[in-house]
Amino acid sequence: MKKKSPSIWIAHLALFLVGTAAAHPVCAGSRLPATSGVSQVEGAAGGGLSPWALIAGGGSRDEIGASAFATRVQTRGGYVLEAAGAALGLYDTVELSAARWRFGLSDTVPGQSLRLEVFGLKWRVFGDAVYDADRPWPQIALGLQHKRNRGLAVPELLGARRGSDTEPYVSATKLWLGGAGGYNLLGNLTLRGTRANQMGLLGFGGDRGDRLRLQPEVSLAVLPHDALALGVEWRAKPSLLSAAPETRALDVFLAWWPYPGLSLTLAYLDLGQIANKTAQRSSYLSLQAQF
Repeated sequence: MKKKSPSIWIAHLALFLVGTAAAHPVCAGSRLPATSGVSQVEGAAGGGLSPWALIAGGGSRDEIGASAFATRVQTRGGYVLEAAGAALGLYDTVELSAARWRFGLSDTVPGQSLRLEVFGLKWRVFGDAVYDADRPWPQIALGLQHKRNRGLAVPELLGARRGSDTEPYVSATKLWLGGAGGYNLLGNLTLRGTRANQMGLLGFGGDRGDRLRLQPEVSLAVLPHDALALGVEWRAKPSLLSAAPETRALDVFLAWWPYPGLSLTLAYLDLGQIANKTAQRSSYLSLQAQF
């Protein structure tokens, strides 16, 4: 049987989430644009690289919201990442998310690709990044991302210890009104416990270690308009495979909400070293729909 592409898989999942929200007596969509960020590549609400403490969808504390996204990246070394995901936000407090990746290995392993599934849970435990913006504390959320690698031949060959793992994280998101020359400024710090190789595409753990490592992820964005955000993200990664060393990831992004339920993100992405190729850089476009 032919495997479904990430885009087909996410279309089915998005329809399920739409049906779930529609069946609920509360209709979502009253939150302001940009107050849930965009879709992070692993499915959670946040920036492109890192989950934030924000909850997915447009639903307020009395509503259920949902979002779905699709992203495609092709690096200058020929690697191709296709990612798609969806998330359900429950009363601006709990978030359930799922994403699927397909990563083409270019001429490193011709004709082969890696596949990863990610299932997430996030709980907002304190604060409100928007309504508490005039107060010193941030919005804080705790989260889990369970990752499952669907093809272990290449990761095991490189020395990966396992094919699935669960990563805990804590995120703190703060909005400063007028904090950047009169424009609103948003900052986020996420601390993640991980032993993932290339975020899980090459399995978890290796000859350099098999314990969870605490890794920081930082995001900073200026909002020159309520529907526009310009920012930068930096994500640390452990390097646990001698045969496939890796470095940090970073991006510079521009996110635009032309309509309340639609966002477009254009970004320059630097993934550092991937397998035998250094300086893997690319631009990418990500599309997100939410309600």
